[in-house]
Amino acid sequence: MADTTDCLAADRLRMTPGPTEIPAPVRERLAEPAPNPDLEPEFFTCYRNLTDKLTRIHAAGPAGEAPATPDRDTVVLGGEGILGLEAAITSLVSPGDRVLCLSNGLYGDGFADFVEQYDGEPVRCGVPWDETLDPDAVEAAIESADEPFDVATMVHCETPTGTLNDLEPILDVLEAHNIISVVDAVSSLGGAPVPTDRIDICLGASQKCFSAPPGLATCTISDRAWDRIETVETGSLYTDLEPWRTAAAEGEEWFPYTHLASNVLGLDAAANLLLEEGLESVFDRHEAAATLCRDRAAELGLDPYPASHEACSPTVTALEFSGSATDLQERLRTEHDIVVATGLGELEDDIIRIGHMGHNARPERVERTMDALAAVLE
Repeated sequence: MADTTDCLAADRLRMTPGPTEIPAPVRERLAEPAPNPDLEPEFFTCYRNLTDKLTRIHAAGPAGEAPATPDRDTVVLGGEGILGLEAAITSLVSPGDRVLCLSNGLYGDGFADFVEQYDGEPVRCGVPWDETLDPDAVEAAIESADEPFDVATMVHCETPTGTLNDLEPILDVLEAHNIISVVDAVSSLGGAPVPTDRIDICLGASQKCFSAPPGLATCTISDRAWDRIETVETGSLYTDLEPWRTAAAEGEEWFPYTHLASNVLGLDAAANLLLEEGLESVFDRHEAAATLCRDRAAELGLDPYPASHEACSPTVTALEFSGSATDLQERLRTEHDIVVATGLGELEDDIIRIGHMGHNARPERVERTMDALAAVLE
């Protein structure tokens, strides 16, 4: 039998920007007997309760308060977070449609790739990866276009660079031009306020700030997004959002495919933890963890990758490293049993990334990580 000691290391600290550490109450819920998600009425009730909780979490403002009656529907798809991004494009974009793709990172560029994959025409509006999206550039791109845009895409937190975009001024521009907004908030939902009440499709994932296992994508969808979705013929089953408008509704208890029952139970437990703590407290905890991480990094002579501290995300810190980031990552794992991430793509060996999101956004975890980083650097 193969030795699994290394991959099952109980004391290992995984300070990655997703998947994150899964707390005990979530693990206990995952261990419950799995219901049949197609046949047992209780599961449909659990699913509806979960979507209600997620709607409140998605809609939470800076003070952690959500509207009493949020005006967005939330659905939970059976697939990793990327499924939500692809499903949004599949469901909104017909062949030949021009889509404004705002980008300052890998996942912003990825939206344009999806548009091309589904025979749309992406029009890219980008800035350097260490900067944030520029509302003036967005306005100029819209005004100079030969034809109007119906859909625009962007990312809230670019996980590979730790950059957090200020969405409000961008949404102001899109609303003024009546453009449907699609936002990847996978790495910020549940860890930072997201103006979901102004976003037509806002996308999240279970394995980031929710601290549940990978396997579920969350989507909040506005009425006008639903109206457009119903006009688009996707030719797809798994990435089509349209059937989810009525799935699991009272009196229409069905799913487009067999749902991931145990994952749904785990995400429900994770949502309970966030709501019990209080979202304002959750957001404050993430800000404190991020500040501690960057203060300790400054003591070590390490600077954040984003050009300004205001652009740094409260959920992940990306630090520039003049040596080999992959070698540093390996030494942290083998010498200190701590897992961190490096950059992605061309930045793989130039950036070390520390995830202080979800259950890991706690000072003792950040301190242990930075102590180990200091020891390795010395």
